[in-house]
Amino acid sequence: MATAATPAPPAGSHRAPLRGVQPLRAGEGHSFFWRRMHSLSGIIPIGAFLVEHIVSNFETWNGPLAYAQQVKFLNSLPLVRVLEWVFIFIPLAFHALYGLYIAFRGRVNVNVYPWAGNWGYLIQRVTGIIAFAYIIQHVWRQRFSGVMLPEHPGAAFAKVQHELSNPWMLAIYVIAMIATCWHFGYGVWLFAAKWGITPGDRARRRFGYVCGAVGAALCLMGLISIYAVVYKYPNAPDDVMPAQPPGVVEPAPITPPPGSVNANPSRFQQ
Repeated sequence: MATAATPAPPAGSHRAPLRGVQPLRAGEGHSFFWRRMHSLSGIIPIGAFLVEHIVSNFETWNGPLAYAQQVKFLNSLPLVRVLEWVFIFIPLAFHALYGLYIAFRGRVNVNVYPWAGNWGYLIQRVTGIIAFAYIIQHVWRQRFSGVMLPEHPGAAFAKVQHELSNPWMLAIYVIAMIATCWHFGYGVWLFAAKWGITPGDRARRRFGYVCGAVGAALCLMGLISIYAVVYKYPNAPDDVMPAQPPGVVEPAPITPPPGSVNANPSRFQQ
């Protein structure tokens, strides 16, 4: 016996709204926009700043004075404080806080699906949390506490060296350097995939080698910088650019003593 057909809803009636979180479709919703901005901010400007920061720190290999000159140059850029907040601190805060929001809302299922993508998802979140915790203490210690390096760039090398004299801080620096470079390298790979730069598995696999090489190179440079501070130049002076007393200009001008020939040039005028 045939069952009766379900009657159609009367005209003008509306279905009750579905409960729960609706599926995210490409190009829809605020979450899509903020995730794209989160991905973009990890490349520009934060990724660019990370590369510049590691390259600048590599000057430690050339000694305390070379590193101090690099710190002095960076702090002498026009509008450097505005650039620091607009292109470093504010984007970094957004990327870190929204990244934590994504990390704690996500579900880890590597125990059920131990695929490479799932492991990458997990490691990316873990390294992001490590980098976030490290950056907070690093910025506070090196930028806002102790000797103010913008005013005393010559103390930059010694300030880092004093901090790394603690074995626990040395271990934290090494772990954070590895985690941060992994997070950046894999983040570049994810950015290219999300933004359609590397369509297809073959393109993503090849670009993955490039991202791995870039991340490994940055990590190696960072570890070499740490080695130079701790072992290559031990017991660095507290300040390789000490402030001069007021009114002193080096080299000091040579003033002829009174009574000398040069002190009274009119004698030669006839």
